Amino acid sequence: MLGDIVKAGRYLGQSMRLMCGLPEYDTYVAHRENTHPGEPVMSYKEFFRERQEARYGGAGKRGGCC
Repeated sequence: MLGDIVKAGRYLGQSMRLMCGLPEYDTYVAHRENTHPGEPVMSYKEFFRERQEARYGGAGKRGGCC
């Protein structure tokens, strides 16, 4: 039961970070190492920039609703 509460807390924390726009770099790195071994991994700065551009638009793209 305590394990379920801890797991729920982790999911809630992850959901809150995603809603606020904070990307999960550690999750990205783990995915790249497990799924794409030997391929390059973006630095945190590159990852953060890519996620911001994907969310809000970048390189001259207009993001958002207005």
